[in-house]
Amino acid sequence: MAEHPAYPVGLRLTDRKVVVLGGGQVAQRRLPALIAAGADIVLVSPRATPSVEAMVDAGEITWAQRPYTDGDLANAWYALIATSDPDANTRASAEAERHRVWAVRSDDADRATAWTPATGHSEGVTVAILTTDSKSRDPRHTAAVRDAVVEGLRDGTLVAPHHRTRTPGVALVGGGPGDPDLITVRGRRLLAEADVVITDHLGPRDLLAELPQNVEVIDAAKLPYGRFMAQEAINNALIEHAKQGKSVVRLKGGDPFVYGRGMEEVQALTEAGVPCTVVPGISSSISVPGAAGIPVTHRGVAHEFTVVSGHIAPDDERSLVDWPSVARLTGTLVILMGVATIGKVAETLIAHGKSPDTPVALVQEGTTAGQRRVDATLATAAEAVRTHDVKPPAVIVIGEVVKVGPAPAGDPSE
Repeated sequence: MAEHPAYPVGLRLTDRKVVVLGGGQVAQRRLPALIAAGADIVLVSPRATPSVEAMVDAGEITWAQRPYTDGDLANAWYALIATSDPDANTRASAEAERHRVWAVRSDDADRATAWTPATGHSEGVTVAILTTDSKSRDPRHTAAVRDAVVEGLRDGTLVAPHHRTRTPGVALVGGGPGDPDLITVRGRRLLAEADVVITDHLGPRDLLAELPQNVEVIDAAKLPYGRFMAQEAINNALIEHAKQGKSVVRLKGGDPFVYGRGMEEVQALTEAGVPCTVVPGISSSISVPGAAGIPVTHRGVAHEFTVVSGHIAPDDERSLVDWPSVARLTGTLVILMGVATIGKVAETLIAHGKSPDTPVALVQEGTTAGQRRVDATLATAAEAVRTHDVKPPAVIVIGEVVKVGPAPAGDPSE
């Protein structure tokens, strides 16, 4: 029988049931786009990566924590079959066929009824590229065509660039505060050329969906109060893959050298003789307040701003912050990783002279679709965190600049 090309179509999945089988790397890379499409997602898997668990904890997907069983695809509109059990994948494919559910299968594209294209976005346009000849699929070529079109749209030329030489060794890339459009052009280019990507939970996760399927994604997520990969293990993974001749990108949230342990990784790579390129990123300490309408400096209001880590409380002997001096500063105070300790921080600042009425803004998931802002004062900040269920990641801004911009929409306290 003649081989026919796949028919390209855009699925509108808002509020429609989508079933994802398997909670590993494939799911981690594909789930953000399904979430962005507004799908009603059910994940069926005994286990999940830390980043996928974070999506569950955020209420973005529903998790049935068990293996696939017949009937899981009932009433689904679309399915992603990506378990590590070939038999389960085969049975799920058969069920999808019976129920007329379009299904992608990660382990055997020839047995799937749908394929996931290489996608990119520019100025409200989604570019999706599919291979027309199933016998000569080349994920890197497909991704390169996608990149050429997207870059052409962005610079107005639609001219494909020449083939790029991949960067050897490790590129330590700051991914910015969360919005995938806020990564640097160089960072995005290096990401597109990578063989291996080692990513944090705070890295811009939507960019993972743009990677070719043969790129290995290693989840080094350090979830607040959750599982984590020890720093030594991350260093070893960087060194091991680079010494295999692979192009490795270490994708981090914000800037690698702002509470990102970037220099620890540079030192480990240098000691191992592995070349390392550092690509700075937009720090959340500046960008997140800006995205929430708060300038960290403003003429006549604040002539300086100070960035402080709040992951260790002021009364903890391990703290390296001179809190009495910080309290005497008249400019803006930006606290990262301080949701859990804001009560102690506020008490300490007030005890050393800050007014209890000093304005405070807590900006959760800044620059992403989930961004929200909660306003308070030093006296009420801890209660505001509890009342409004503020969760990490959140940037805390303390100072008169909080009141400079337009009042946040909605409730005056939020």
